[in-house]
Amino acid sequence: MWDDAFPSFLIGLREGLEAGLIVSILVATLVRAEARSRLPQVWTGVLAAIAVAMSFGAVLTFTAASMPQTAQEAFGGVLSVIAVAFVTAMVFWMRRSARNLSSELKQKVTGALAMGSGMLILTSFLAVGREGLETALFLWTTAQAAGESAGPLTGAAIGLVLAAGLCWGLYRRVLKINLTKFFTATGVVLIVIAAGVLGYGLRDLQEGGVLPGKTAYAVDLAGSVDAGSWYSTLIQGVFNLMPTMTWLQVVAYVAYLAVVMTLFVRGVRVTAPKAKPAPKSELKSKPESAPRSSAEASADGPGEGSAAPKPATARRRPVWVVPAAVVAVPAVVAGLFVALGRPKPAGDQTVAVSETDCGKGFTAPEPGRQTFQMHNTGHQASEVYLVDPSTDAVYGEIEGLAPGTTRDLVATVAGGTYAWRCVPADGKAVTSKAVTVTGGGAAKPVAPVSEQDLAAPLKAYKAYVGKGLDTLAGQTRTLQHDIEGGHLDKARTDWLTAHRTYASLGAAYGTFEDFDKKIDGRADGLPGGERDKDFSGFLRLEYGLWHGGSAKELTGPARQLSTDVAGLGKAFPSQDFDPGDLPLRAHEILENTLQFELTGDTDEGSGTNLATADANLAGTRELLTVLEPLLTDRAPKVLPTVDTGIDRVQKLLDAQHDGGHWTPVAKLSDTDRRRLDGATGQLLEDLAPIPDLLEIRKSA
Repeated sequence: MWDDAFPSFLIGLREGLEAGLIVSILVATLVRAEARSRLPQVWTGVLAAIAVAMSFGAVLTFTAASMPQTAQEAFGGVLSVIAVAFVTAMVFWMRRSARNLSSELKQKVTGALAMGSGMLILTSFLAVGREGLETALFLWTTAQAAGESAGPLTGAAIGLVLAAGLCWGLYRRVLKINLTKFFTATGVVLIVIAAGVLGYGLRDLQEGGVLPGKTAYAVDLAGSVDAGSWYSTLIQGVFNLMPTMTWLQVVAYVAYLAVVMTLFVRGVRVTAPKAKPAPKSELKSKPESAPRSSAEASADGPGEGSAAPKPATARRRPVWVVPAAVVAVPAVVAGLFVALGRPKPAGDQTVAVSETDCGKGFTAPEPGRQTFQMHNTGHQASEVYLVDPSTDAVYGEIEGLAPGTTRDLVATVAGGTYAWRCVPADGKAVTSKAVTVTGGGAAKPVAPVSEQDLAAPLKAYKAYVGKGLDTLAGQTRTLQHDIEGGHLDKARTDWLTAHRTYASLGAAYGTFEDFDKKIDGRADGLPGGERDKDFSGFLRLEYGLWHGGSAKELTGPARQLSTDVAGLGKAFPSQDFDPGDLPLRAHEILENTLQFELTGDTDEGSGTNLATADANLAGTRELLTVLEPLLTDRAPKVLPTVDTGIDRVQKLLDAQHDGGHWTPVAKLSDTDRRRLDGATGQLLEDLAPIPDLLEIRKSA
């Protein structure tokens, strides 16, 4: 995506142009000094700088990947703040040093020529290396902010290639650029981008627990701004401005932008008059004229001539040795840093899983993020859990490990007691011998949930459904009487009332068995479609009521609906309601809403899909109410986040109805539809952890 690529494109273009101009000046100085034989030493230093920058990027990437989630947030936040500092310093340095850069570098090259090849390599390495390290750090930071690396790396690559082309054009005198204006303009844009990176970094530090105020929101536009729209994506990708921002983010963003931009613009105004007497910027003109000019050859020549020639009998080193070394050494050092800095993977040991022997080969792991290789040596598929045997808390799990297969289980290990629990598909759970791990801080396990834990929520929800079915039975009888009496206008109103009641019972759909298909089944797949004899229930009546069906034609379906609802009311108390369905449906109700109601897929003519979505949202609220005690104990931050998301969706739905009239999905504006889809999608992400948190796990 261009929105993710643009910040990296700009930094690649600007840093690449800076480094390219430096290299051009170095090369031009050697050409004028008639020391072309020393050019490979310059390129060796440049190659070393590139190798160090790439190795630095690899260290950042792999070091962060081996950390726990909260540590990753803190690490990324710290580096984001450092990246902002580097970019800010770079912007001011280039504005201040541009006019003297060429003369300073020429003095260094002249001195390096007198001191030998090693010093020339070092000079070019130091001149280019700073830009390389800054680029690596900023690219890593922008990739973290974007949540992916393809866009930022693509943008940086395009910027670097363009910068190389511009530098070649300047050197060969086929291109003229006002570099002062270029670096001023890009400096202004980079300051704005850096302000966003600063806000993102501070948010990471809040997520990592380093800074307070994680839930103190100064801006919360998630309910009114579509996070998936092109303009929202562009603003988030380029400027790192999010619909929801904390007070710390907003204050830091505004303060940084106000102070740094003011100083930068003031500095440009102060220094601009001094540049006018010069016909052209030295930074621009000298590299352009390098191939033709020899004005300074006599001054630079003695430096070259003063270097002591090597004896004729000296053993010559192969030309590839030094370039190979400058690439290999940083790569090896980076590899050692990554290898030694990451915890020893427990996955080097294969842990056996079977019906009788669970955890064979398991020894106490090192603290940190670990990968365990779980191999099923038994004859049955098995669930595998890494647990604290004293509390049954779960640190990691694999579902359905088939016989003879090996899969990785990744978990964060800290100080405490650990054991493996294997639960075969047809058999009793087996728990391994426990091991003790010392040090390493604290890990966050999932507290186990049993059927007994869900008994009280299930009882409360069944009571809610039973009451709702009683209400529904009365409403469908009223609907039947409306149609039998020919009062079709009233029937349309009463149809919506009854259908919304049924939709609010969403968590029980799996328990209703065949009744759900009869009461709220769709015409999809039926040979006759909406006219098929097997099409019944609410949607059949909806089609008839809004497509000119007569009272006589609809009386049969209305009576059948009333009969089916009454049958469900009698059957429900004895139906098998799986307690595990409660946490699953906390997510699935609105998942179905997004798939069917918000697409208009289930609209049979009434245009009331948003009313059904509103009822689904009410059903989700009720379900979360009965699950609240379990969620509060295990993840106290989940429900406040979910409640905020539900309120956002509710406001968007409320805006689409006036009294009894609801806006049909097909008539929503593009903006309103994107906002509603975006807010519902975000709510689904917030609800996603609940099924895992409240999953029923077998114990020994």
